[in-house]
Amino acid sequence: MKRIFLFLVTNIAIMVVLGVVLRLLGIDRILDAQGVGLDMGSLLAFAAVVGFTGSLISLAMSKWTAKRMMGVRVIEQPSTSTERWLVETVRLQAEKAGIGMPEVGIFDTPEMNAFATGARRNNALVAVSTGLLSGMSQKEAEAVLAHEISHVANGDMITMALMQGVVNTFVIVLSRVIGHFVDRVIFKTERGHGPAFMITSIVAQVVLGILASIIVMWFSRQREFRADKGGANLAGREAMIGALQRLQARHSGPLPDQMAAFGIAGGGAGGFKRLFMSHPPLEERIAALRNG
Repeated sequence: MKRIFLFLVTNIAIMVVLGVVLRLLGIDRILDAQGVGLDMGSLLAFAAVVGFTGSLISLAMSKWTAKRMMGVRVIEQPSTSTERWLVETVRLQAEKAGIGMPEVGIFDTPEMNAFATGARRNNALVAVSTGLLSGMSQKEAEAVLAHEISHVANGDMITMALMQGVVNTFVIVLSRVIGHFVDRVIFKTERGHGPAFMITSIVAQVVLGILASIIVMWFSRQREFRADKGGANLAGREAMIGALQRLQARHSGPLPDQMAAFGIAGGGAGGFKRLFMSHPPLEERIAALRNG
């Protein structure tokens, strides 16, 4: 739950800080230019700028951020048989999936995990942990790589960023509308906006941001099912099932918050927590492959 909480706080904080900064600079005053009501056209434009800025900047920096956060060593020239196999496997799968050759890297952790990221399908990064390379059979590791290649081929990183931007935009619009209503109807502010507008807007933005994250996490879970299916097509269904079963048995450790939605494993949760899971439970993913 801590990982989910930090993810939500980070995303909401970006929107709130950008909103406050733009208001201090006077840009937010276009929303009330006539002193009597919201200019919805200007509000949508303002919200789109704020809503998409954080997600698009994060997408543009995703490879750079991932390499430094995870300590990824990009394989420029393979020096071992494992590295040669890894690069060649990714090359063959990328060709089969119809995408450009991603950068291939390894990060040092005993946990079994992998992730893919990047702003473009033809310029991505696929990285695996040392724990995955040592703890899985070659066929299972190949299936994990196929899963990540499928994420890239499906354009999941770009789609997630756009989805987050759209959700952020609507959150900002609705929070401003709620703030305007409270300021005008309850506090009877007749011109401009009083303190109630800013306070109510921020509170509404936080609450709506948490609720909106449920939509984003639902979409993230659907991506995992599609990537599993794509991985099964590239590496074989039994290999994909075997890789997921290996992860299930080993309880793969989580990636940092910013990378969690792009990893292979994810965690388990039930009840209310399930709404904020970026990955479906492994048993559901295995069942989907068996039934599909």
